Amino acid sequence: MVFATITGNNEDIADIITEKLEDLGCQVTESEISQADATDFQTADICVVCPYTYDEGALPDEGLDFYEDLQALDLTGKLYGVAGSGDTFYGEYYNISVDKFAAAFQQAHAKAGAPDIKINLSPDQDDIQQLDAFAQQLVTSCQDHQ
Repeated sequence: MVFATITGNNEDIADIITEKLEDLGCQVTESEISQADATDFQTADICVVCPYTYDEGALPDEGLDFYEDLQALDLTGKLYGVAGSGDTFYGEYYNISVDKFAAAFQQAHAKAGAPDIKINLSPDQDDIQQLDAFAQQLVTSCQDHQ
């Protein structure tokens, strides 16, 4: 579980997903993106990134190296999930870092374990239910994948 955050929203999202995954019996390591190494995903069954989108579609500056390294990996046989917070104020650029990270996972030959999630600002009760279902889907996909 890797997250990038300015406002704390994506750390909240990562915490919600981590808690649900742990409730489902998974061992989870959660890291802020500047402290993480993309190669750590090579030893994980499920790889999750919670990025923010800056300004008009920019990836988190502190996560650019991670993003580039992720694209260069071979994650064949791994499952991924991407969930992130954004602001609908940015219109066409709303939460596109989620799309960019999903594409990076696909380039690394990982398979989506659950549909991407985009949350407007901080997660509310409905979002928490959606994130719990996301975590459940990741675990179900992992069990089906083995």
